[in-house]
Parts: sequence; C-alpha cells; structure tokens
Amino acid sequence: MIRTATPADVPVIHAMVRELAEYEKALDEVRATEEQLHEALFGERPAAYAHIAEADDGEAVGFALWFLNFSTWRGVHGIYLEDLYVRPERRGGGHGKALLTELARICVERGYQRLEWSVLDWNAPSIAFYESLGARPQDEWTVYRLTDGALAGLGGR
Repeated sequence: MIRTATPADVPVIHAMVRELAEYEKALDEVRATEEQLHEALFGERPAAYAHIAEADDGEAVGFALWFLNFSTWRGVHGIYLEDLYVRPERRGGGHGKALLTELARICVERGYQRLEWSVLDWNAPSIAFYESLGARPQDEWTVYRLTDGALAGLGGR
C-alpha cells in the first residue's frame, strides 16, 4: 500500500534517509535532522512531499521524497524524485514500483509532463529496475552542485 506521509512518519523517513545514505556510501554527508524534515514536509510552506510504502502488516518499508520542478521547454511542472528507498529485506515485493506508479499517477492527474531523478552510475540493480519501467538515462547532461565553502564563496559569505 502507498499512502501520503504524515507528521508521525518523520522518524521512519529520517531513519530510511540514513539507511539510503549508508547504502550509497555517504552516511557522513547526512546532516538533516528530524526537525528539518518535519519543517520541509509539513511546515507552513512545504518544500517537499513524501509517500510511504507499507507492507501488509502496516510496517513502513520504503518511501519516496519529491518536490516540484518546472520545465521552461514544456511550460509545466514536473516531479523531481529526490529519494526512493525500499529497505533491503523488502525489495522485490513491488514497493518501489508502487511508489513510482503513484508519482506517475500524480503527474498524469495534474498535467505534469516529467518525472525525473538521479541514480549513481554504479547502482546497476536500480538502473536495471528503472529501465524496466521505461525510464531512460539523460546521458548528455552532467549534474553540477555547489555546496559548503564554494556555495558560501559564490554567495558572498
């Protein structure tokens, strides 16, 4: 079952964010707190949205955290999927596909024309899964990022 996250889900979302970061060999980069996630998802001006995948017993076994982007070429919003995670012992049960299906449904319902995300180039199981759903890599684009000192320097601080 896929459902919209509630404030009570913040601790399990935070735990799964940390599990995902550990899987991606970047746990030391996680700085987000439960309080920050709560504010981002449920504050006065939410910046992101989340859905929870539940097992038959009601246990949260995965999540999708996403936000709106905008295509100047298409002239409409889309969804950028920041994180998709299913706990390892629950993979293969259709939870990841169900989460992506729900986001695709939201796109279609709202007239959004893109559902996009990034995947690490070494994550072969995820790449194969995404391609099995019809997703295609955008190989001609390279992601750039400013953080920490470089961001502060460019921003004048």
